[in-house]
Amino acid sequence: MGSDSDRPTADHGDPDQVALVTGASRGIGRATASRLAGEGYDVVLAARTESDLRSVADAIASEHGAETRVVPTDVTDPHAVQSLVDATVERFGRLDVAVVNAGTGERRNRPIDEIPLEEYHAVRATNVDGAFYTARAALDPLRDTDGTLVFVGSFKGKYPSTSTPIYAASKWWLRGFAHSLAGRVGPEGVAVSLINPSGVPTEFARERRDRTNAERLDPDEELAAEDVADAIVTAARQDAPAAVTELDLFQRDIYERF
Repeated sequence: MGSDSDRPTADHGDPDQVALVTGASRGIGRATASRLAGEGYDVVLAARTESDLRSVADAIASEHGAETRVVPTDVTDPHAVQSLVDATVERFGRLDVAVVNAGTGERRNRPIDEIPLEEYHAVRATNVDGAFYTARAALDPLRDTDGTLVFVGSFKGKYPSTSTPIYAASKWWLRGFAHSLAGRVGPEGVAVSLINPSGVPTEFARERRDRTNAERLDPDEELAAEDVADAIVTAARQDAPAAVTELDLFQRDIYERF
């Protein structure tokens, strides 16, 4: 069963809780959507490719019985993002958790003067503009529920990355934005959380790289997408007035790698 399922929500918590996940078609987003569904949330799935989203929705409905809504969305388009949030509230009447996960990266280890401008603009459009558009659209319904806005950051948003400087800079921006936004909306009842994972073997940036993280990283030595999903759910499950403001999720030998 795919989107807009009529099956009842799994009995793991408040059945009225609703979560929205961008970048939900694969990797961390897919794992997060499934984990939230297992916790009793109805889930709105957003990414660019509808067929991929419907596959995720089918899997969630089969495993958890949660209600899903598939909304194909390009997060670089502010109107599309606003329509995504509007569709969520129209269908479910509320929004409790918004997970800002959609992201992309550049090809690794290229000299700055050889990075095409369109690649720079593409990373910025998704990782910076898309995060801003999603947060901006989600804040009003999150205020209504004392909800949680979760940003998926990166280890590279705290430490320099000579191999991927544009991606790293976008995540440094995201970290500054998340903490600054928390200062603005925390008093209004909205929790803002930032989750910083180290490398995860997923299909991340497959459209630009010769090898994806799944091909480049050893899954026995790195985090799994499900590990990051667990951290996101931990942040989402905090009751007011508590909030996970920032959570670093690194593999245990990370500092040995410097």
